[in-house]
Amino acid sequence: MRKNLTQKTILIFAVLIVFVFGIFGIPKGVSGTALKDALLKRINLGLDLKGGTHLILQVMVDEAVSFTTTNDAAHIQTELQQNGITVGSVIPDTAHPETILISGAPADRAGDIRSVLNQRYGNQYDISSGANNTFTLTMKPSAVADLKKNTMEHSIEVIRQRVDSLGVSEPVIQEYNLGSDQILVELPGVDDPGRVKDVIQSTARLEIHEVQGGPWPDDQAALQALGGTVPYDSLLLHTAPGASAQGSGNQVYQIKRAAEVAGTDIRDAQASRNQNTNEPEVVFYLTTAAGNHFAEFTGANKGKSLCIVLDNKIQEVATIHDQIRDQGTISGGGIQEQQAKDLSMLLRTGALPASIHYLQESTVGPSLGADSIRQGVLASIVGMLAVMIFMLIYYRGAGINADLALFLNLVILLGFMGFTGSVLTLPGIAGVILTIGMGVDSNVLIFERIREELRAGKSPAAAVDQGFGHAWTTIIDTHVTTIVSAAILFIFGTGPVRGFAVTLTFGLLANLFTAVFVSRVIFDSHLNKKQRGEALSI
Repeated sequence: MRKNLTQKTILIFAVLIVFVFGIFGIPKGVSGTALKDALLKRINLGLDLKGGTHLILQVMVDEAVSFTTTNDAAHIQTELQQNGITVGSVIPDTAHPETILISGAPADRAGDIRSVLNQRYGNQYDISSGANNTFTLTMKPSAVADLKKNTMEHSIEVIRQRVDSLGVSEPVIQEYNLGSDQILVELPGVDDPGRVKDVIQSTARLEIHEVQGGPWPDDQAALQALGGTVPYDSLLLHTAPGASAQGSGNQVYQIKRAAEVAGTDIRDAQASRNQNTNEPEVVFYLTTAAGNHFAEFTGANKGKSLCIVLDNKIQEVATIHDQIRDQGTISGGGIQEQQAKDLSMLLRTGALPASIHYLQESTVGPSLGADSIRQGVLASIVGMLAVMIFMLIYYRGAGINADLALFLNLVILLGFMGFTGSVLTLPGIAGVILTIGMGVDSNVLIFERIREELRAGKSPAAAVDQGFGHAWTTIIDTHVTTIVSAAILFIFGTGPVRGFAVTLTFGLLANLFTAVFVSRVIFDSHLNKKQRGEALSI
């Protein structure tokens, strides 16, 4: 008996030491300030406690539809040409972004055109022919719905990766108001959201295009050189301010509409410095498939020019001298070191599939968060002290037992949060207080059963044994049902609600250990020291 008690006591102290480490880690001192700093470093505070930024974003999902049809139109033109079919134009309908119009089709090749379109685009578009040798491709409603859904999911993932790259801990990034194409972003600890907003909002769509003409000083000169009309398979694009294109100042180039390399072909990107000029630059690497295609293209087009386009602005124009496989560089233009780092991060995380607009922005200041912490901690301490005093008055000696169990419960709960990196929110503090209440309830159940057994004439040892045995089933029942409810809150709730669910779950798991195991060990230890016939203080 004594040997078992010693082993159980060692286990309890071991648990206490482990979870105290979970709360404070290895502090730099034992002063109040050092312990407070260690505590705040281990316990992550939520937006409502730490302060931070709350954003609601609107994703312009229709742009993804327009981008897809524009891209498909360019590929359709190329594929028809590869099949020896020349048409007047293949362009998206500006009034209906989900529609592509083909005009000027040769009447004797209508069957061939429909065959090419059905084979490649029949699953995604409804294809119809009209008067004057025209074809219309309308994106199917199911394809539009899937594209918009994928755009939202992709946008959330890209934003999450960008925020993670900035080192923001425990952000909340999720769809907001299901079906309205909005995203909720909560960034704890970010009280100056300017740079984060810029990084989130950057589309960062990188492409490499073949240069077909230019440079010209402006659009008018370009149109004059092209006979007044831009070919359907071409685009006129301007150079970005300070771009390292040929010449100087804002220039206009004619580029091939279909990109040779798209943003999805980027495998990696890193910020570095040019070996000759020591200026910041960004080196990017292509996927294997894109590298093979690029090598084939550059090998067959030596002497021609390529341009790197970022968000529809030309960053660089270069002549192809040798075959290029899987590596490129964005440099020059006065790019700064921080810009190079941000751009490389944006390229690594990928381009947003559509632009975003900020619908709502609010900032919770650190002072408001500090007030919330102070009030929450004060409420917890007052509540806990009130309960502990009540237990001491009502259950006398056994009240000490309950108070020690409650204290250890709180240590284990905070230690859990320190080890798992969970976020403590204001509702989470409410979860802590509710846990204290559940812990007291467990002790009351056990103590009342022990009192019943004592009133029935049982000895103290037998009463304690029977009391714990009878209360165990009820304690398990209440704890399991509450943990299941907390799990449902965690799955379907948002940030603060999840914080409540986390602290409640951790607290109840700790309570099963403290209210039953620890409390029983203290009772057994006390009974072991009692003289035969001595009453139990309860």
